[in-house]
Amino acid sequence: MAGRWLLEAQLTGSGRPVLHPGEVECYTLSSVDIICEEKPNFPPFRSGVLILTTHRILWIDGTNKSGAAAIPLGAVNHIYSPSKSIKTMFGKSKVRLQVSATADGRIDERGSTAIVIALVLRGKSDLDSFYSRLRDAWSSRSWEASSSNPGRSDSRENSSGFFEGSSGVRMAGVSGILRKEQEMWESTDKSLQEAFQDLNALMSKAKEMVMLAEKMRLKLLSGSTSFGNATNDEEAGSNQEMQDWLLSVGIVSPVTKESAGALYHQQLSRQLADFVRIPLERAGGMIALIDVYCLFNRARGTELISPEDLLQACAIWEKFDVSPVMLRKFDSGVMVIQNKSHSDEEVLAKIKSIVLKSEALKNGISPSDAAIALGIAPLMAKEHLLTAESKGLLCRDISPEGFRFYINLFKDIDPNNIYLVKDHGNYQTWVSTVTVSG
Repeated sequence: MAGRWLLEAQLTGSGRPVLHPGEVECYTLSSVDIICEEKPNFPPFRSGVLILTTHRILWIDGTNKSGAAAIPLGAVNHIYSPSKSIKTMFGKSKVRLQVSATADGRIDERGSTAIVIALVLRGKSDLDSFYSRLRDAWSSRSWEASSSNPGRSDSRENSSGFFEGSSGVRMAGVSGILRKEQEMWESTDKSLQEAFQDLNALMSKAKEMVMLAEKMRLKLLSGSTSFGNATNDEEAGSNQEMQDWLLSVGIVSPVTKESAGALYHQQLSRQLADFVRIPLERAGGMIALIDVYCLFNRARGTELISPEDLLQACAIWEKFDVSPVMLRKFDSGVMVIQNKSHSDEEVLAKIKSIVLKSEALKNGISPSDAAIALGIAPLMAKEHLLTAESKGLLCRDISPEGFRFYINLFKDIDPNNIYLVKDHGNYQTWVSTVTVSG
């Protein structure tokens, strides 16, 4: 729990903080304590990960992923300059804050009293850098801009039912609605043109573009609900494709080396675990590592990561055991990410049902055939077929056309009488199929 005097913060399944709309991470520190100097009877928060965002100061328990607390920057009244001395150079560094609180000492932006709390930085932490980022985030007051209505436009409707545009011209009826929509799209088109002029403009417009994409997605969802009976399958498919594209517009607050510091790979690992959940569901519980690399970098926009960073992030999953996913390497060297609940036995059972069909009994199946039948990528299908071969379920035939796999009949053949045809089992089914086709 968050304790009696700090607000509770929500975490994802991998232990990453759930951010508010428009909230972006700015700085990350490890081994940080939070204590209330004026009320020593309040329980302190010891040795946690501190994440500074544009809206809050988040504290996550380093030993228990379910424990997280938050200090809204809106509740901070004053940030004291850190004192520098010989003691602080070789000991613990402190950043003291004056925050609003209720009469019983709970942090509250609308509190009637004020208390002083201290952020105690243990280990090797850059106090000056953190203090500078904290001052910048507090001074920017980004939480106030996020709380305002992002959907507000320059056009408005007066009490008489007329639409009044930004130019002050009164418009009524269908023409007024069309003019209002035209002004909205012109404003959107102007934002797009400004955003793509250069990289700096794009970065400054990133938050606005994400909010615009979310508005478009919500409009599509409301449109499909209101007019679901009138739309055909093709239009519904286009809407779904558009929604998927908008959902993949990007990660709002990607973990970077600049913001996470020494905790970069740890926080990257947690963010990656949250990100791959939906792609894994769509891919049937397993996806190639190279595909994850492309999807993840696409979602991160300009904050690209290297293949080494991705491998290191995946390797940390086993160490922290906070993710329902895992990294797996096949005997062939192909690396994939899969759900821990993924069962090879279920896949092998499906493959067995495929190869026992009459066409497969005669001609076998290729990785492409298995990919179509299983609804997965050919690379994954080939690995599953090779796994089935290693377990004795299939036999492989290599020809200039590539690999083809057949049901393993050697287990049903009596080595003492190889010409004996049993009246049961896969061998009998194969004989019956070949005889009928012949």
